[in-house]
Amino acid sequence: MKKRLLAVLTGVALGVGLVLAFTSPPDLLQGDFVRILYIHVPSAWLAFLAFGVTAAASIGWLFTRRMSWDRAAEASAEIGVLFTAIALATGMIWGKPVWGTYWDWGDARLATTAMMFFVYLGYLALRRTTVDPRLRARRSSVLGAVAVVQVPLVYFSVKLWRTLHQGLTIRPDGIQMDGAMVSALLVNLAAFTLLYATLLVYRTALARMEEAAAAERAPARSPVTVPRLGEAEA
Repeated sequence: MKKRLLAVLTGVALGVGLVLAFTSPPDLLQGDFVRILYIHVPSAWLAFLAFGVTAAASIGWLFTRRMSWDRAAEASAEIGVLFTAIALATGMIWGKPVWGTYWDWGDARLATTAMMFFVYLGYLALRRTTVDPRLRARRSSVLGAVAVVQVPLVYFSVKLWRTLHQGLTIRPDGIQMDGAMVSALLVNLAAFTLLYATLLVYRTALARMEEAAAAERAPARSPVTVPRLGEAEA
């Protein structure tokens, strides 16, 4: 019941966010192309949130050895990879009309985001190539705890290096956006956060069912005894 309620709230929030995204004013320079902002930025935020949760859950497993932490780490990493891909795709679509190019490896934000994407793809690949659950949890938890250092690197890349990507729009010294655009962006950020929570709840529940099914399929281990020499001759 709680999962269904969360899913309904997520659907409503996403609907409200979609309406605000289409009714907010266009940008003075970019025009209606700026509306990609309402998907691009929340997707990037979800990637940061998901990888942060993966790191926290990985550390939780290292301290407790409870498999529930490992399930949460895996589920969150999968969601993070999905929304990193969406952030990259929407950024490329946005970049073509605004920058004149889909991609520029010289841009710090693009390069660091791509690197983060491939590192977490490697995290998921590591999990797929390790059969033993405990060994898989130990290996992936170390990587999951360490790989999160990329999140602040990606976020602050526009301040550390002045390249093609624009700087931070919402910062402590002021907001460089129209009020209606800020409201639409904040609503979509909240809606995407609810979407993350919904996906995480359902994915961890699916992981528990997968583990239970695997345990049922595993053959029961019978004790193996070494026959005595006399018995073997007989």
